[in-house]
Amino acid sequence: MEVKRRKFQGVLNILSFNRHFYVLGLIVLALIIGSRFVFDWNQNLFWLVIFGFLYGLTMPLIISAYVYDFSGFYNFEWLNRIDLNDTTENLNLNINAGFDETSYIIKSILPNSELQVYDFYNAKQHTEPAIIRARKVSLVYPNTQQINSSTIPLKDNSVDNIFLVSAIHEIRKQEEKVLFLKECRRVCKSNGNVIMVEHLRDLPNFFAFTIGFTHFFSKASWEMAFKDAGFETINESKFTPFMSIFNCK
Repeated sequence: MEVKRRKFQGVLNILSFNRHFYVLGLIVLALIIGSRFVFDWNQNLFWLVIFGFLYGLTMPLIISAYVYDFSGFYNFEWLNRIDLNDTTENLNLNINAGFDETSYIIKSILPNSELQVYDFYNAKQHTEPAIIRARKVSLVYPNTQQINSSTIPLKDNSVDNIFLVSAIHEIRKQEEKVLFLKECRRVCKSNGNVIMVEHLRDLPNFFAFTIGFTHFFSKASWEMAFKDAGFETINESKFTPFMSIFNCK
């Protein structure tokens, strides 16, 4: 199945999934503007507050459009940095949190390898409104299986590559992340790859998402989780200043 992305699909997804944030932000902005007719605002402070709200509402959409719609992220050319074999003996996993935009793309890039898709979403643990809305419009790859984040139902040393694309930050607790990554390590072959793509809690993403960057985790946090899970090699490269690609062995 060929998946064609609509124009501005990435930024429209962000706007749709996080509409509660934008509705609340616009209401607060309207109240601030209205308060000028009631209170004697310092003019410089007033415009500073207005600029701050407009920045916080618009900059995440601008950066999302850049990353997801104009950078070529969904062409997966960044995957060329990792030398992956594509044979009929290979088994690849794509693991998501209930929103899957990548499985059909991965299969088209590695057509000879078998692809198994898992969804670790747990309604009791992963309660963010954005991911709940995203699940309602997600594509479902054939034979996608629901799993618990602590258990991957495969034998030891049976998987060649595991893809974790903008999903694992939905596991909020460090202990849960470590348990999940231990399972990834267990099922991976000794020469296998765990390929994770994430925004980081860093300076570029602070400028992009302001306080929203706290939804992501720092590079140090991810490295600690991978090391605690038993991975020996952790390589990071950047795809735009706002996205990091981790290849762990």
